[in-house]
Amino acid sequence: MNEISHLVGAAGPDSLVVRFAGDSGDGMQLTGSRFTQEAALDGADLATFPDFPAEIRAPVGTTFGVSAFQIQFGGRRVRTPGDRLDVLVALNPAALKVNLEDLRPGGTLIIDTAAFVDRNFKKAGYDHDPRDDLDGYRRLDIDITKLTQAAVKPLGVGNRDANRARNLWTLGLVLWLTGRSRGATQDWIRERFAAEPLVRDANLAALDAGHAYGETAELPRLPEVLAPGQTAPLPPGRYRTVTGVDALCYGLVTAARLSGIDLFYGSYPITPASSMLHMLARLGAFGVRTFQAEDEIAAICVAIGASYAGQLGVTGSSGPGIALKMEALGLAIATELPLVVIDAQRGGPSTGLPTKTEQSDLFQAVLGRNADAPLVVLAASTPGDCFPVAIEAVRLATRYMTPVMLLTDGFLANASEPWLIPDLAALEPFPVRQGAAVDGFQPYARDPATLARAWVPPGTPGLRHRIGGIERSHRTGAISYDPANHQMMTDFRRAKILGIARDLPAQGFVAGGMDDRILILGWGSTFGAIESAVDRLRADGVSVAHAHLRHIWPLPANLGDILASFERVLVPELNTGQLHLLLQGVYGCRLESLTKVSGKPFTAAEIETRVKTLLEA
Repeated sequence: MNEISHLVGAAGPDSLVVRFAGDSGDGMQLTGSRFTQEAALDGADLATFPDFPAEIRAPVGTTFGVSAFQIQFGGRRVRTPGDRLDVLVALNPAALKVNLEDLRPGGTLIIDTAAFVDRNFKKAGYDHDPRDDLDGYRRLDIDITKLTQAAVKPLGVGNRDANRARNLWTLGLVLWLTGRSRGATQDWIRERFAAEPLVRDANLAALDAGHAYGETAELPRLPEVLAPGQTAPLPPGRYRTVTGVDALCYGLVTAARLSGIDLFYGSYPITPASSMLHMLARLGAFGVRTFQAEDEIAAICVAIGASYAGQLGVTGSSGPGIALKMEALGLAIATELPLVVIDAQRGGPSTGLPTKTEQSDLFQAVLGRNADAPLVVLAASTPGDCFPVAIEAVRLATRYMTPVMLLTDGFLANASEPWLIPDLAALEPFPVRQGAAVDGFQPYARDPATLARAWVPPGTPGLRHRIGGIERSHRTGAISYDPANHQMMTDFRRAKILGIARDLPAQGFVAGGMDDRILILGWGSTFGAIESAVDRLRADGVSVAHAHLRHIWPLPANLGDILASFERVLVPELNTGQLHLLLQGVYGCRLESLTKVSGKPFTAAEIETRVKTLLEA
């Protein structure tokens, strides 16, 4: 243990970036989530990045099966999971190989020496012991496996079962090193395993042993980023930690209450959207009905059926599943029924990278249907932002009788942050009107203000009517092949969606304004990295502004004027430049593109570097 004396502080005085990494069976997601809870309860602001392996049951010890959980926390405003790691926990050589490049020079590296043996070196693709090449890091080489076994042995737990608790031993150690408490995790263990006393006691013993090891070995703690009694500078109020999926589901349920109709969610399991079905299935007491369909097509069709029947039809999927839903989505557009479609984007094409994040479905959302089939497209920017965006999706869908596609991604779905619980009484209801005047009822007669047709559930007395996927007469709804009628209906559908721009708030700025030289225009989950980069750049005197799109289609009415007022406009996105191309097509202006498709979010440093390059050009 001669390395212990070399453990000293990390770089940042006001935040730390920690990543737990190991095999997919090592409990890294649980470890990270428990650390997150402790940091949040201590008053820190934070942002997390769970990183799952795509392989199901990947061979133990291989790079394909590495699971990781990253968190940045501290006493300042935290917007991203962090650029470079201050602390990396690597429970096997594969975890070291996959994650080491993200550890900053001089960063703290914690290794379970029990896993660093020849057979694991070969599985990870090493031809020698990688510890021979780890100069420049502050290392803690600890036999975590052996120490965990020793901690639970008095309870009569064998080595095999003991090894399942080494993640909690590791958690206890990192909680000690970072000065975080462990009380909430102890309470969670007691509640979670109340019916299994031996498992409960073993997990508690492992957690406490890891914490005690840091103390008894007199390991120097990492710099304190949150002094006792200090809290991060967040607006006052009541907070809880949410993932994007949590906030999205709460938003949908709240929107159903605000609109006065019940919520129906039809879905087929697909990563990373499956957790929405799990979450909504637990909210049946709030008028939510869920249905797991046999495939993606059935999932959207039952949601359309629910909307036809007068409920709020919602379906969700990821890129490959959205592609399968497209024909039925065209049906929803043709019938002009309200429908919310959630796309939790992931890397593609085809099956692609099921557990990695990307923003590459924007073209599919805006343009990806046969014929001219416009709909509304929205994008959430942070986990907490999923709540108001879900409400906005329902409001627009029901007011304009149109499908709305809401874009999230793998990062937003799984990442977590402190969320200021909103005052529900302050949210403005938007009660839905169903039915129509009986005299002279025509199913495709339109509201002059919105161009929306009436929403009439079947069985409403005196309002029998027909809708469907074949083109309909512009008033009666009878099947029509008349060329002039098809032109009229196509124009109506297009004008209805584009007219929604009048109902949208003007595009504003997150930072800076029209007097700045450079604008960074983002959308979706790039928000945190852009905001952090802009804050740093403006602190250095760079004239840069940040605007972030929530409404992707139709675009805000004043966006063209904003774009025209800047010398340079940079559009960062996790694809090959889809919004960049869309905006150039709409506005005919020259924009700069910054793209990334590595399966990982942007870092603030990547955006900073590009802006500085533009300034030098």
